[in-house]
Amino acid sequence: MLAGGLGTRLAQVVRDVPKPMAPVAGRPFLEILLAWLARKGFTRVVLSVGHMAEIIVDHFGARFAGMDLVYEVETSPLGTGGAIRQASSHCTAAHYFVFNGDSYLDLDVAQVEAQWQAYRAPIIVARAVPDTTRYGCLTTHEGRITAFVAQGVGGPGLINAGCYVFGSDELAGKPRGQAFSIETDYFVTEVQRRRFDYFLTDGQFIDIGVPADYARAQTLLAELCG
Repeated sequence: MLAGGLGTRLAQVVRDVPKPMAPVAGRPFLEILLAWLARKGFTRVVLSVGHMAEIIVDHFGARFAGMDLVYEVETSPLGTGGAIRQASSHCTAAHYFVFNGDSYLDLDVAQVEAQWQAYRAPIIVARAVPDTTRYGCLTTHEGRITAFVAQGVGGPGLINAGCYVFGSDELAGKPRGQAFSIETDYFVTEVQRRRFDYFLTDGQFIDIGVPADYARAQTLLAELCG
């Protein structure tokens, strides 16, 4: 799970903790996410942490909700791709899930796992939204992603929900410690040359990265997770 962002856009309302630890519905947001993973059957989570990492490590320790927690601490920002590459070295299975530590996504994990087992192709979880402007959108064809469209294009469409399933060697060609974006520096070119599947979810999705959605999450997640 990626939990090392600086939370720049949220700094005006959350100043003294890293973004994933921002209080939501009376609990640290990351606590809500980890409890959700435990309910979905995960037993081991690698947390990629950076900014104010000690707050996260001290709060959760080595186990939470029956899951083993392993920490990969960034000494300098690595971007989403670099963070996944670093954290993946701790993964012991043949494939792994990636989640964002600033987004709640109610996902049918069993169905995603079944899709992986059937095809063994990397999966990007997609979500339909009424306006893709903030996120960018996905172009798809027959169950596969064919292109990523940059932010700023409005209207309804499918977005990258920030959850992926990768084989253990997905990023093996990238050197450890190299900063890059999984979205703009990797997916944009990789989907043009090889197969990337998508899994379409209609589960509840909220990204707390901007103040308006952070405020909305207070009520929404109190209802969902209270």
